[in-house]
Amino acid sequence: MNKKKIKIIGAGISGLTAAINLKKAGYIVEVYEKNKDVGLRFNGDMQGLENWSEEKNILEELNEIGIKINFECTPFNKAILSNTKEKTEARLEKPFFYLIKRGQVKNSLDNGLKKQAIKEGVKIIFNKTIEEKEADIVATGPMMKKIPYADTGIVFKTKSKDRAILIFNDKLGYKEYSYLLVHNKYGCMCSMVADDLKKVNDCFKNLKEYFTKNYSLDIQNPKKVGGIGSFCFPSHFKQKYGKQKVIYVGEAAGLQDFFLGFGMRYAFQSGFLAAKSIIENKNYKKMAKNKFNKKLKASIVSRYLFEKYSPLIYYSTPKFPRIYEKALPEMYKFNLIYWLTYPFAKRYFNKKYSKLKK
Repeated sequence: MNKKKIKIIGAGISGLTAAINLKKAGYIVEVYEKNKDVGLRFNGDMQGLENWSEEKNILEELNEIGIKINFECTPFNKAILSNTKEKTEARLEKPFFYLIKRGQVKNSLDNGLKKQAIKEGVKIIFNKTIEEKEADIVATGPMMKKIPYADTGIVFKTKSKDRAILIFNDKLGYKEYSYLLVHNKYGCMCSMVADDLKKVNDCFKNLKEYFTKNYSLDIQNPKKVGGIGSFCFPSHFKQKYGKQKVIYVGEAAGLQDFFLGFGMRYAFQSGFLAAKSIIENKNYKKMAKNKFNKKLKASIVSRYLFEKYSPLIYYSTPKFPRIYEKALPEMYKFNLIYWLTYPFAKRYFNKKYSKLKK
């Protein structure tokens, strides 16, 4: 038994993933969570655990990094794409994403991870936090000063059939997208916006009217949900406070897909790498850069191209779903075209978001 104590701030995905792996390796692990329970940033939100950016299935990867699937996790390998005028179906052989729930609801990801951590013997201390300089791992969630995007919406009960609908229309999701997800009589409808975050409420109002009118969507017992996107590059992986070397993971490190706003896979991966770096006495910053930097650069280029050519993308995506199906995984590979485009994208966003730093 390794008696060394590891202190982690934040009982989210990345913090608990690190805690579970460290405890399995024999460390004494304390997780400090400022809230009274896990997942209180969320309100039963339905989110997509993305599965398109890497060849390996995310569930296979979770198994390899010691995370059990003890939470609701529903595969979706097709989705309706629409710009409100045209619509079509896109389909992949493997799931686009796995639908999960967040927050203090039955079978949520957050509660599942908490149960796994407690079963391993991780000590979670609620209603308390410590200073970053006292921690070994910081997993506190978004830390960026300027927020690049936000979303708002509702979760609700419904009689509607299972479906996933992605809308590209500036009036419903400004410079981003909006969506409807329904599974097992439970739905989630959200608008995402970039740049002008004040538009988010108007976009959602338009989105709700659109789905109610065009899909005869019944909405029962709605509850508000929403959040923000946090991204910085270069990512904030490590910092020294005197002799203390502090590791940053998940959104605290700025790890999120700058293109579409997904971040759960990065949270799992960075939490595992943090634990591995401690267990094997390896350089976490180097490991994290090797794992994430090319993907983050690719997401910057994809976001740049999206903003420059959004009218064309909004118009063409529902018309040519086969192109979308093939192009989406490629948008996460830092290929030659992306390498050539990156300096222009970097200059554009450095000016817009103050170097994308926290």
